[in-house]
Amino acid sequence: MYSANHWGGSFEIAADGGAAEDDHSRNMDLDRGALSARQHQHQLDETQQSWLLGPPEAKKKDKYVDLGCVVVKRKLLWWLLWTLVAAFILIGLPIIIAKSIPKKKPHAPPPDQYTDALHKALLFFNAQKSGRLPKNNGIKWRGNSGLSDGSDLTDVKGGLVGGYYDAGDNIKFHFPLAFSMTILSWSVIEYSAKYKAVGEYDHVRELIKWGTDYLLLTFNSSASTIDKVYSQVGIAKINGTQPDDHYCWNRPEDMAYPRPVQTSSSAPDLGGEMAAALAAASIVFRDNAAYSKKLVNGAAAVYKFARSSGRRVPYSRGNQFIEYYYNSTSYWDEYMWSAAWMYYATGNNSYITFATDPRLPKNAKAFYSILDFSVFSWDNKLPGAELLLSRLRMFLNPGYPYEESLSGYHNTTGLNMCMYFPRFGAFNFTKGGLAQFNHGRGQALQYAVANSFLAALYADYMESVNVPGWYCGPNFMTVDDLRAFARSQVNYILGDNPKKMSYVVGYGKKYPRRLHHRGASTPHNGVKYSCTGGYKWRNSKGADPNLLVGAMVGGPDKNDQFKDARLTYAQNEPTLVGNAGLVAALVALTNSGRGTGVSAVDKNTMFSAVPPMFPATPPPPSKWKP
Repeated sequence: MYSANHWGGSFEIAADGGAAEDDHSRNMDLDRGALSARQHQHQLDETQQSWLLGPPEAKKKDKYVDLGCVVVKRKLLWWLLWTLVAAFILIGLPIIIAKSIPKKKPHAPPPDQYTDALHKALLFFNAQKSGRLPKNNGIKWRGNSGLSDGSDLTDVKGGLVGGYYDAGDNIKFHFPLAFSMTILSWSVIEYSAKYKAVGEYDHVRELIKWGTDYLLLTFNSSASTIDKVYSQVGIAKINGTQPDDHYCWNRPEDMAYPRPVQTSSSAPDLGGEMAAALAAASIVFRDNAAYSKKLVNGAAAVYKFARSSGRRVPYSRGNQFIEYYYNSTSYWDEYMWSAAWMYYATGNNSYITFATDPRLPKNAKAFYSILDFSVFSWDNKLPGAELLLSRLRMFLNPGYPYEESLSGYHNTTGLNMCMYFPRFGAFNFTKGGLAQFNHGRGQALQYAVANSFLAALYADYMESVNVPGWYCGPNFMTVDDLRAFARSQVNYILGDNPKKMSYVVGYGKKYPRRLHHRGASTPHNGVKYSCTGGYKWRNSKGADPNLLVGAMVGGPDKNDQFKDARLTYAQNEPTLVGNAGLVAALVALTNSGRGTGVSAVDKNTMFSAVPPMFPATPPPPSKWKP
């Protein structure tokens, strides 16, 4: 066994005692002098070793750094510092250099056919302007006109100068004019980025302002309470024999006949549409606070007038100069439509409370599944209002107490969209594929584009909230199905039809050349033609001397047949309403803006005035009479 020895090794325990004694005796016999010398020699060797090795090294103490919350070794701190420096050089510096190198921005896709048509469709509004035209109006054959309109009115300083002529005549119908401005504004609110991408944002805003500036003249827009609106400038008697806007065939610049102004002291429909137009435009012009406020104040005044309980007679009733042309069949749709726009423009909960009061859709027959009520038009705003209110539910979902009506509007919107598909047989379609939303009557295209706009917009709404589609009975329809319908209608108008012609003037190689339009058909040659002197141009079979670029005509009949003749006004006359719907459908369908990273719709612009919180308790009952 071995036992520990603190002096340098182990020793063995002797088992044989005799041997140990022999060794001791031998040692005793050694020479003492020799032993002393040996011991001395051993000591020198140790001394020499100490000289050679020097004194033993003292153990170095580690140095520490007090960081306040912790104490660390200085070596560790330096190690961490150099590690960070190395990481920056190897990783951070290359990233900084890479990011500092200018990158090429992805090119937007080339303009598609919808963008090309959009540029032209907007020019139609420039050609329809009344009043003193700006120098940059861009239509060489147009000049100042209608400068005496409303000059006999004592309460309107400067008269009713401005606005737009409705169609091929020179009448200013305020009902369809206001609706056209609402549609243009709606398209800008939803697709402002697309308008900017295609270079038409400033243009379309200027066109809207031209219209809203005029609408502000048609009533006392500086007052909070009004008792009348001016509903029309110019008249046309059926089969009349005296000079008026239909009997005469004049360029607007040459008008020399009386143009009386129509006044309405009751106008729930017209007042509602004017309120909608001004409210929607106020959202478009939010970057111009003063003008936006002016529009909102005017909208509030005319909305109040429209909702007055003692003024519930439609504006057109009994007026021979309006009823035949733009007769309004109801005003409940304008109530719903204008209340929705007023809410989006102001955020005032009283408007959404009214719009979602269950009595309103009941009076409007919004949930009655009436076929014609599913068609969006200047006379029926229900599909537009229902989609507008569905937007609120889809993007903000305010819940109680609005949910009952909002869900009803949302469901009805889905049903309206189902009506668009030929497979369900709600409406007839021509063999060429054009929807007959007006049952084969004239001006078929204006109904096709207005409802194509709603279809494309609803598809974008669903896509924006990651909803792939909806059900039409047992059939699941996708957003692509809905867009395909909208494209089919617009493509038909742009040339994909049995006639292989475009119904937009100036678009494509073949398009109408003989429009029912006084300004386009009468030469701009310095000659002022009399009331009947222009008949030669009305009856001419020659092509228009002035090209009305961008004008969408009324369109073919139910058999896809089209007669390019000046006197076939049902087919060959363009209108403000038609082109407003066309512009909206085109900007909704174009991919020119989408390719630059633009979202489908601008979800935030519409809600910028809407309060972030909705009332947790039911609002007080609205004070209105059913």
